[in-house]
Amino acid sequence: MKPRASNNNQHTGFLRKMISLFLTGDLAPFLILVSLIAGAVAIFVTPREEEPQIIVPLADVHVLAPGLPVEDVERQVTTRLEKLLAQIDGVEHVYSVSNPGRAIVTVRFFVGEQREESLVKIYNKIYSHIDDVHPDISSWVVKPIEIDDVPIVNVSLWSDRPEDNDDYALRRIAEELEIELQALPNTNRTEIIGGRQRIVRVELDPNALAARQTSALDVAWAIGVSNVRQPAGSFDRLDYNFKVETGDYFGNASSLKRAVINVVDGTPVYLEDVAEVIDGPADRTDYSWIGFGPAESNSKLSSSETLFPAVHVSVAKKKGSNAVWVAKQIEKKLEEFKLEHFPKGVHAQITRNYGETADDKVNELFEALIVAILIVIGLIAYSLGWREGLVIAAAVPITFSLALIINYWAGYTINRVTLFALILSLGLVVDDPIVDVENIYRHMCLRRESALDAVKTAMGEVMPPIILSTLAVILAFIPLTLITGMMGPYMRPMALNVPVAMIMSMLVAFTITPWLTYRALRNHFEHSQIKL
Repeated sequence: MKPRASNNNQHTGFLRKMISLFLTGDLAPFLILVSLIAGAVAIFVTPREEEPQIIVPLADVHVLAPGLPVEDVERQVTTRLEKLLAQIDGVEHVYSVSNPGRAIVTVRFFVGEQREESLVKIYNKIYSHIDDVHPDISSWVVKPIEIDDVPIVNVSLWSDRPEDNDDYALRRIAEELEIELQALPNTNRTEIIGGRQRIVRVELDPNALAARQTSALDVAWAIGVSNVRQPAGSFDRLDYNFKVETGDYFGNASSLKRAVINVVDGTPVYLEDVAEVIDGPADRTDYSWIGFGPAESNSKLSSSETLFPAVHVSVAKKKGSNAVWVAKQIEKKLEEFKLEHFPKGVHAQITRNYGETADDKVNELFEALIVAILIVIGLIAYSLGWREGLVIAAAVPITFSLALIINYWAGYTINRVTLFALILSLGLVVDDPIVDVENIYRHMCLRRESALDAVKTAMGEVMPPIILSTLAVILAFIPLTLITGMMGPYMRPMALNVPVAMIMSMLVAFTITPWLTYRALRNHFEHSQIKL
């Protein structure tokens, strides 16, 4: 047979040089090792969530106008503020609620608008029109709202001995627990729900006030000016400078009782003379209970129809943090807190754990991805051979490892859409190594040249179709980036990960797959007599 004169010319392109470099050098094992390590790191450090993050800048503007009736609030405050905020670029909707003496105006921007820039626009718009503010408005505050304000963990404190630890006692414990949880890394907003707060209540006695020629206004004024500490200058003595402060705060209810309210005929009138000072729970404004159903592991609780008083502590996470890690930190801190601060009869139960559910969903999808990979590799090994199946078995994890590290660098999380994109791309990703292995196998069977030259010839033939098929898939998924509204950010992980997986598959097909195929098949064909 006449030898091919064009073989030497087939290796002149950049891609052919790259294939030759990886075939004859030691770069392929290094790339395999680095990609697998990078993929493992990406799986470990990439935040896990159930759903993709959707950025919708949102803010509430709270306005106080004491004394204005609701009709005037709506016409003089709310309507004017709505018109003002609707002029901001990027605002999609403006909502409002008017109440006597106050109003709340909600500003919602389009999906994808930058949160910080949107808040700056709100502040600039309000403060640039401060000269138009209604004279009855006493204050206003802008409160941003974002998805990370939603709690990921809810801890419920309850007592099976309400006579010893009621909702007031549970609230005191919950306040200490909130401080501990707030100190954990990557925790965000915390909130206590339920229970009565501790307050010091002063209940005036009208008869005692009249007997001591004191009014309720005298009591309020005296308490206000007595509960003050402020600097009063300084003096130097023996090379030291001493700061002087006057006044003091009331340290407890006993000191408040001894506060001087008035002086009548040279006789001081103490607060305890004209009022009863009560240090205890506030008036009840709501109720919070917890009950247990048949799924409860404790048979005594599951069979009981009793409701127990409960107080809840909710914890949110910071933006970009891993919900799984934050939830585990909260669980660990809660167990430590129980040993030190929980009296007998008080229990804690996590009634919401977004980190656990997100981890379960992600692990479930990972298992589905692994099962799909094993099925595909098994079918390939059955149809082509176990050596060829091993080559593809190595190429697919390497491809997904590189795709996951790009996903991490791009700032995306591991969620159901990300993993669905990888599962979807599995059928596309295996095409490249299959084409490589099949064509290399065919050229080795022809025995027209050495095994190394057969690999180079085979790769030179399949490079154009692999490149064109990769470009076709990328062009098919690019329109996903143009989706607007809520579905745009939701589908963006798919628009990124499928094309990235295809690009990584092409890279692996030009670098690692030829090297693996050459190492796996050369000895087999050198010692066999198989020919097509």
